[in-house]
Amino acid sequence: MLVKAFLTRKDKPYLVVPCMFNPEQLTVEKANHYATVNIPGLSTPIFQFVRGEARTVTMDLFFDTYEEGLDVRIFTDRITGWDAGSMFSKLPDIAKGLMDIDSDLHAPPICLFIWGAFIFQCFIERATKRFTMFLPLGIPVRATVTVTLKEYREVDIQVKELNLLSSDLTKKRVVQEGDSLWSISAKEYGDPADWRLIADANRIANPRCLETGQELLIPVKE
Repeated sequence: MLVKAFLTRKDKPYLVVPCMFNPEQLTVEKANHYATVNIPGLSTPIFQFVRGEARTVTMDLFFDTYEEGLDVRIFTDRITGWDAGSMFSKLPDIAKGLMDIDSDLHAPPICLFIWGAFIFQCFIERATKRFTMFLPLGIPVRATVTVTLKEYREVDIQVKELNLLSSDLTKKRVVQEGDSLWSISAKEYGDPADWRLIADANRIANPRCLETGQELLIPVKE
């Protein structure tokens, strides 16, 4: 049975792109970059750590609108941008694809990929669409989009982790319009996947059910 997953903008979590997702495999890549320092007289160079590389996740997302008789591109183009190209460049941001340039950011938006408890903060680095079923008039109704997602982490969060500093007091936060558990977790902990800490502390069974004005306890992350 296919499992629902979705992509959304981190800053506008109400812009959701649902998909049918049940991967045969999900590839996660992580690398570190080292420089080599040649020392005369040694048989091998010395390796010096330079920087880490962002994690990359590659997967297939499935879309099927055959039973509804709809053009499947109403979903796939919300990820890649509209196939018609530049004629839609003046569209408002709410109508653009997740790979299109946002008018305010002057760059594509930061996204969240959410599948159950798996939450990945990222930007969409690459996408390939394959249409595999068509109606008699040539309208595509089934597609697979292979996406490469590059992890995005804020600089201040990375610096904080380097300094090994953490809050020593449980905080409180009032839910604002458009907030979600994963967006709050990203702001408080630097990782949207830590949303369960907040959900457990506030006895929230359904992470999508937040009320504007609701007060949340933000526990200390050990």
